[in-house]
Amino acid sequence: MQKYFGEIALTITAIIWGSGFVASAISLDHFTPYQILAGRFLIGALILSIIFHKRLKNINKSTIIKGAVLGIFLYLAFALQTVGLQFTTPSKNAFLTAVNVVIVPFIGLVIYKRKMDLYELSGAVLAMVGIGVLSLKLSAGINIGDLLTLGCAFGFAFHIFYTAKYVQDSDPVALTLVQMVTAAVIGVIVVLFKGETSFVMAKEGVYSLLYLGIFSTTIAYLLQTLAQKMITETKAAIILSTESFWGMVFSIAILDEVMTVKMVVGAILILSAIIISETKLPFLNKKKLKEIT
Repeated sequence: MQKYFGEIALTITAIIWGSGFVASAISLDHFTPYQILAGRFLIGALILSIIFHKRLKNINKSTIIKGAVLGIFLYLAFALQTVGLQFTTPSKNAFLTAVNVVIVPFIGLVIYKRKMDLYELSGAVLAMVGIGVLSLKLSAGINIGDLLTLGCAFGFAFHIFYTAKYVQDSDPVALTLVQMVTAAVIGVIVVLFKGETSFVMAKEGVYSLLYLGIFSTTIAYLLQTLAQKMITETKAAIILSTESFWGMVFSIAILDEVMTVKMVVGAILILSAIIISETKLPFLNKKKLKEIT
């Protein structure tokens, strides 16, 4: 039952993040990228502190260190993605960010000598190809924006990997709270350093920022942390990669984007990746067993 809770929770997280593309697009008309980052993490830290104030007693030195590490990876990944987007196309930014799905299993292999599940690795590669078909518009050359976005992919990969590692012996809620506070503190420092302290409180911008803070940050990252206590980090990365698929769905539904054959093919590849990772294609395993016997 726990396994299915983890998968459902991560799917909900991916759906929320997919809808967040629309909220981000609206909020960027009213705030700078760094104001949005600081705002969403401040909202997350505040909400979690109010709702789970009794859990604060579970925050020990170990949780603070682990949560701080996750918070640094989280903010760094978002910042690199934001800066990278200023120098490259949105489609390449989305695709290169999704490379994290393939990086995750290699982190375990290189740092912890952990064996890779070939089905999960195949699913990860297929998911990345699907995201490429879904979002990538071919353009020649690699620029600084592409490299920064690739750095963002490493940031998200390390965040997913260490969330799975740290949550095994930590309170998931306390861990989420500490990482939100860490990211919020970094976000505020960056805004002050850049001198972006003036902003217009337009209703549309505030609503979109609240959505990002409440849903895309507080609820989504709390669900991610809880879920990663129950399933592997590679499988988590594959399920979370469907964010791009849900982003497409919400863009079509809300922003009236036109569905194309490329979108359909990309979506099929991503969903196939999840099926391979989840089921490990049992009919192939039976075939191999018959051949052995």
